[in-house]
Amino acid sequence: MSYQPQPIDTAAVALPETLAALTERLAENAHDIWAQQRLADGWTYGPERDDAAKTHPDLVPYAELPEGEKEYDRLTAMETLKAILALGYTITAPEPA
Repeated sequence: MSYQPQPIDTAAVALPETLAALTERLAENAHDIWAQQRLADGWTYGPERDDAAKTHPDLVPYAELPEGEKEYDRLTAMETLKAILALGYTITAPEPA
């Protein structure tokens, strides 16, 4: 089997600046989902990743992640938002309470 990934083409989609806060919140949420699953699987924080010992240095709150790790989560969030827009959906902010 030869797997050929074919993600939704988002090359022509530019995210409006109004979605910056949403992008960051989704990035934080993606990290929290990842961390929650790791913790449920018995992983704990450790200064180095060790698959045998199930330790990982990124099992910390999003705010404490190195910038490179945050950027990975941001990219995932941005590409998800761009895919939603590329598919013709719209994203609107909730009305203020």
